[in-house]
Order: sequence, then C-alpha cells, then structure tokens
Amino acid sequence: MKNGIKVALAALALGLTSGCATAPMDAASGVTASMPTDPLPVVGAEVLFWDDATRSARFRSMETFFPGQEVAAPEDTRVLPVGAPLPKTTQDTIRDYMTRQHAAGVMVLQDGKVRFVDYGLGFGPDGRWTSFSVAKSFTSTLLGAALKDGFIGSLNDPVSQYIPGLKGSAYDDVTVEQLATMTSGVKWNEDYTDPNSDVARMFNETPEPGQDQVVEYMKTLPREAPAGEKWVYKTGETNLIGVLVENAVGETLAEYAKRKIVDPAGFSHPLFWQTDLSGRSVGGCCLSAALSDYARLGQFALEGGHGVVPEGWFAKAGAPQVEFGGGFGYGYQWWTYPNTGSAAFQGPFGAQGIFGQSITIYPEEKAVIAIVSNWPQATGADLSAERRKLLDAVVKGL
Repeated sequence: MKNGIKVALAALALGLTSGCATAPMDAASGVTASMPTDPLPVVGAEVLFWDDATRSARFRSMETFFPGQEVAAPEDTRVLPVGAPLPKTTQDTIRDYMTRQHAAGVMVLQDGKVRFVDYGLGFGPDGRWTSFSVAKSFTSTLLGAALKDGFIGSLNDPVSQYIPGLKGSAYDDVTVEQLATMTSGVKWNEDYTDPNSDVARMFNETPEPGQDQVVEYMKTLPREAPAGEKWVYKTGETNLIGVLVENAVGETLAEYAKRKIVDPAGFSHPLFWQTDLSGRSVGGCCLSAALSDYARLGQFALEGGHGVVPEGWFAKAGAPQVEFGGGFGYGYQWWTYPNTGSAAFQGPFGAQGIFGQSITIYPEEKAVIAIVSNWPQATGADLSAERRKLLDAVVKGL
C-alpha cells in the first residue's frame, strides 16, 4: 500500500507551526530551546506549494523558521568506517537517480561500513535535512525505550491510562499497541487539501493555557470501527504516541531521544526536533538530522537497539502487524516491505517521509540505505516506484 498524498499531507500539518512556547530546559542535559531567527506565519499545506528553490533551502534549515529543541551530539560519535565501494555500475545508478529525482544525499551502509555516500543540491555531510514522517520511526523507538524502562507497563495498556485527557473519548478502549499500529478504529480524515479534514482543523486554533493541543482535538473524534479491526494512517495518532511517551517519561521526545537514540546510536551532529503550540516535540513529523545520522538510526535499529528497547523490539516493530497485500504492511510506525530473500531473515522495513526522505533496513544483507531528497512533489506512485527500483538495484550491488 502506497504512502499516498493523504498520508503525506498529514505529516506536514503536524509540527509546522511557529510561535509556540517551550518549557525551560537544562543546557547541561544536552537539550536546549531553539527559537527561529526568521519565523514564518502558521504554516500547513503551504509547504506543498513552496517552489523548488525554497524547498531546497528550507529543508536544510528548518530550525531557522520553526521553534523546537536542539539535541547535542555525544562526545563518543560512532565511527562509520569506509568499506569496499559498491560496483561502479551501482554507483552510476545511484548518481543517475540522485540527479533525476532531486536527491540531496544517499548513504549505503553494510556491516556498519560506508559502501557509498554522495551529496547533491548543495547539501553536504555537515548539514541537516528535514525528516517529515521519518520522525515517526524515531517516536516508535522512544515508545520501545519507555516500555523497556518501565514507564509504560504493557502495550496492552489503555491509551487513556497515560493520557487522562482521552478518558471518556473514543480512545477509551484503544490500547497502546493499537495506537502504534494505527488500528484504533477512531474516525479520521487525513486529506489536508480538504479544509474541513481532521488534519487541517486540528491546528486551526491555539490551545488554552494548560490544555494540550493534540489531546484537545483527538478526544473529539468519533469511532468508525471496533478497535484493532481497521487500519487508517493518522499522523495525529503518532502525535498522541508522543504525548503518551512524554507523559509517561516526564521529558519531551527530544530530551528522551538524547539518552535513548542520539547518544547510544553515536550521532555525529546535533538533532533538531520541532515543537507544537503546547511545547511538545511533534511525534509525527519534523526533526532534522545529518544524512549520516539517519543512517546511524537505521544501523541502531538493525543491531537491535543496543539494549535501549526490549529484546526483539525491532523484529516486531519492523514486521507487518497490519498486512496490505503483496508483501507490504505496517508495523509499529515502520513500513514493511516484501521479503525477497531467505525466509529465515526478517524482511526489509523502513521509515518514509514526503518529498523523498527514507531509511530502509535490510536485515539479511545487514544493510541500511538512507536518502534525503527534494522531490518535485510531495509524493506519487511514479516517484515511489523509482525509489523502489533504486533500492532493488543497490541491494543487488551489495
């Protein structure tokens, strides 16, 4: 099942707001407030209509325009040694793709070694690029960490146990796991081109002091199917996962990510994570990282999370908890893909964001492919098909 336009537009709406208040932070923790130097007015679908040059410039500097939190890189950066280069024909295929599909960077790791890396669009190894919905898989990882740390008792717990503001709503009988797989059965319109859609209306109003922007809207939604029976992509629910984790842990996602992703994965550059009008990290969208750090997140997941998440977490999170047919599916905020290799190995899984952002993990090949891009449009079947062809070609070249 394709990550279509309605999926993509939701990611835009969540987090692309400016002027929010952020909670005080301790610089000693490695996480500090980041306020925009050139703030934009409240933005939703307008991002879709930025011209090519504007996207290319802003995708690499979202912290200039939107508020968030800056997460410092650790002192002990994970070194990504240079491995054997990919065959020249494979390298040529990648570079041809980068030119045709406006990719700003591609990195291929195998066995933790860099077998290919190149940049375009004026981007480089010391820059950061926006994630869009790739952030969902970061949020999923923090959900696993909160479970391992005991802040969340079980994936079978009701969501309202951790988000009291949802008590009495359609989320009363929804479990944490159903939220993670987007099978809550709560009705949701993801079409951001529709001004009356949920994703458009969700951010129309500034919350009252003390209210949570995400919860105040999500608690008004009706039920359309029994919990666990229907899959509908809802970026609003990934934001709820963010609220749930923040409430359980007592930190923002950015602060928790410092200890549970950025440090243990050995990021090489600071991470930026946008905040919403309630001062929360936006769970469903909009962090910014270096290309090599997106690859490090993939390597971290490939290696099982280094004890940060429960044993076997990524094997389950990256498996098709919901099946779409043809080998495609959805796990815990990770997309899953057909297993064309040995049945003894987990199939490929990955994170996707609009305009061509992706991290794809191949357990059998012990490989990670990270791509950041400025596609000419948010998404499309032709664009996804071209990326799939590229990924297949790279795997063959391994």
